[in-house]
Amino acid sequence: MAIPLDTLQALLSALVGAKLWPFFRIAGVVMVAPVLGARLVPVRVRAALSIALTFALAPLVPVSIGFEPWLASGVIAVHEVLVGIAMGFCLQMIFDGLVIAGQTVAMSMGLGFAMLVDPQRGVSVPVLSQFFVILGILVFLSVGGHLALIRMLAESFSLLPVGATLSTDSLWTLLSWGSEMFAGAVRIAIPAVTALLVVNLAFGVMSRAAPTLNLFAVGFPAALMLGFLALMLNIRAFPGVFSDLLEAAFGTIVAMLGG
Repeated sequence: MAIPLDTLQALLSALVGAKLWPFFRIAGVVMVAPVLGARLVPVRVRAALSIALTFALAPLVPVSIGFEPWLASGVIAVHEVLVGIAMGFCLQMIFDGLVIAGQTVAMSMGLGFAMLVDPQRGVSVPVLSQFFVILGILVFLSVGGHLALIRMLAESFSLLPVGATLSTDSLWTLLSWGSEMFAGAVRIAIPAVTALLVVNLAFGVMSRAAPTLNLFAVGFPAALMLGFLALMLNIRAFPGVFSDLLEAAFGTIVAMLGG
């Protein structure tokens, strides 16, 4: 028995609404989210993960928009991708703050020349920045940040249904979150930077008292040693600061989606 054309179109429209629209938002998140969106993760792996998450979350997604004409469908697809990118970008900015913190401390210690390729972005960053990024990834996974991200994905379709647009306040919330990247970098780097500032002031006084003192030969090893000492003494505070930033990032995502 042949299926009527209208019934077939209704079934296809429901299938697109239940699977394809959520896929675009999930793919946008996976494309830029920390850990999942790293350049060392192959594109095929990210695509397979997006498809798997789509089928896992599809029963929880309240989708009321089926297949539209091509132009309207393209607009919906682009919007869902942009929403996913905005969600992943909020989390990625925390790791960018770690890179800034590492660069600040490295420049103060004299390690700005020690560069390493960051596998998350594929660009050269100071070794200390990479050290902070690795610590951030370990904390992110240990506190269940990846699971919280999946839960946030499922809840995002209730907070901002498919087809609903981001408001001006939502975009302003996303822009305002950028300042937290620098605030987080300051919170992580301030202990070591403060200690190194005291060291530099001490060597400045010594250079006035003993002009013949070779500050490069004495000051560089001292700054390097005291910088590592300051990092070692404050490394225990890193998980707490990073967890606070993660909590604030998820709160920003909820506010951005209208929650």
